[in-house]
Amino acid sequence: MKLSESENKLFGRITELLNDARKSVVVSVNQTIVLTNYEIGRLIIEDEQKGKERAEYGKSVLKELSQKLTEKFGKGYSVYNLERMRKFYLVYSKSAALLQNSNNEISATLLRKSDNPFMLSWSHYLQLIKIENEEERRFYEIEASNNNWSIRELERQYDSSLYERLVLSRDKKALKDLSEKGQIIAKPSDAIKDPYVLDFLGLEEKEKYTESDLETAIINKLEHFLTELGKGFLFVGRQQRITVEDEHFYVDLVFYNRLLQCFVLIDLKIGKLKHQDLGQMQMYVNYYDDFIRADEENLTIGIVLCKQKNEILVQITLPKENQQIFASKYQTVLPSKEELKQLIENKE
Repeated sequence: MKLSESENKLFGRITELLNDARKSVVVSVNQTIVLTNYEIGRLIIEDEQKGKERAEYGKSVLKELSQKLTEKFGKGYSVYNLERMRKFYLVYSKSAALLQNSNNEISATLLRKSDNPFMLSWSHYLQLIKIENEEERRFYEIEASNNNWSIRELERQYDSSLYERLVLSRDKKALKDLSEKGQIIAKPSDAIKDPYVLDFLGLEEKEKYTESDLETAIINKLEHFLTELGKGFLFVGRQQRITVEDEHFYVDLVFYNRLLQCFVLIDLKIGKLKHQDLGQMQMYVNYYDDFIRADEENLTIGIVLCKQKNEILVQITLPKENQQIFASKYQTVLPSKEELKQLIENKE
């Protein structure tokens, strides 16, 4: 049966309503699970504290508790899982303290409150409680919530040391905002990472690859690359031609950042960064500012993405007041967290 235009519109609106309702149910169920597990963790901790004098109290009680809960409610209440609920409470009890009533219990009406602190799934929190640094953990929690990261994406961002890489690209004042607000894109430098991690390209399996190979691999994994670039990036094109009189130049990759409202040009270098590379990018940026960008748009950003970078060369080549040209390294394998933390300590 063919529907009329008005009937199609009605069907579309009802479909949208039902899809939204299903999403709300999923969110509500997830929050209920997380809040319940938090409360189970609290009850276990309180019971442990009352029975401190008994040797091996925790282990014996958890084992017996696990058996009884499994008999009554089925799977999901192994000793291992109960220990994770216990740890979840210990990690998050401070941030959730304001939501507890006078009896130190979470009210059932919390599920209808907008200030519920647990906006992610239980699987997300199982990953988050592994992060010992409270500021780092809070950063990933905010980013996962704001960007609707799946658990797989959260794991990848953590494994790629996103927090440490952003710390290396920021001053002390901006560093505090990471753990309080997540990544805020307000100026060009906020959108820059150093290094960029391109492990998803699979290039580490090749002994040799060209800049063309690197560009093609990025295009083939464009969705992953946009995620690595960060918030607000939209793809414009590859090998975008610039013509100056009768001479042609080609920008490897062109993006647009809707948060910064500007073009972002990326040139790929598989070897060591040279001062000529920065000079060439300056020409590209100037061309876009003079001939491509609209009056209401902000100045163009240029990023030279290279395998090796000399910080001193960058400093003496670019103007001191530079806010448009950046040089960042890329890695085709996940970085070592220990190495990045050492770099952070040296920076401080």
